[in-house]
Amino acid sequence: MKNEEIKILVVDDEPDIVEILRYNLTQVGYQVFSASDGLLGFSEAEKNTPHLIILDVMMPNLDGIATCEKLRADERFKDTIIMFLTARGEDYSYVAAFDAGADDYITKPIKPKVLVSKVKGLLRRLKGKQNSPNIIQFEDLVIDSDSYKIIVHGEEINLPRKEFELLFLLASKPDKVFKRAKIMERVWGSEVVVGDRTIDVHIRKLREKVGNKYFKTVKGVGYKFKLPKS
Repeated sequence: MKNEEIKILVVDDEPDIVEILRYNLTQVGYQVFSASDGLLGFSEAEKNTPHLIILDVMMPNLDGIATCEKLRADERFKDTIIMFLTARGEDYSYVAAFDAGADDYITKPIKPKVLVSKVKGLLRRLKGKQNSPNIIQFEDLVIDSDSYKIIVHGEEINLPRKEFELLFLLASKPDKVFKRAKIMERVWGSEVVVGDRTIDVHIRKLREKVGNKYFKTVKGVGYKFKLPKS
């Protein structure tokens, strides 16, 4: 998908922030729409069906967290990429954002290069939609859920079941941060008691077998699968 085909919705009640985001994102070629609060943002999303939505946390009428929950509850936006703007040091904000269904966040004051880099990284996920539901492929990595096998640099590797399921979960949504509780639920099941160390050990083994470049630890939250920069 070309940059000029990608639609981004910015929802923030500060005009200066909106203009900074609009300027830097349109410079890359993206279409940018905006709204000044959550209610207007939801309405704008219905009209334009954006590929990515950037939400501020604190807004009038409907704040960012409630807006994200409203979007995720709507089948039309279940898979829309959502990124939050948070104030530096407000740990509770990004934890609440992930709980509401966010994919990532960026802290204020906004650094244009960081913003564009994060947006590009999240939008790479759109390329994965062209893959078969059972096969995920990124450059030198192929993940086949039918055979529970992966191919790295042309070499076939058999992974233990839980390692494979963890890899497939993370790679199914590149650059999305998966919280530890969600990983436990999706990979081990809600009835199995698994400690944080178990997840860490599986990630360490995946880094050794698949490549460290694909995995990022988000301190205090969980893990995400990183796409190699193009």
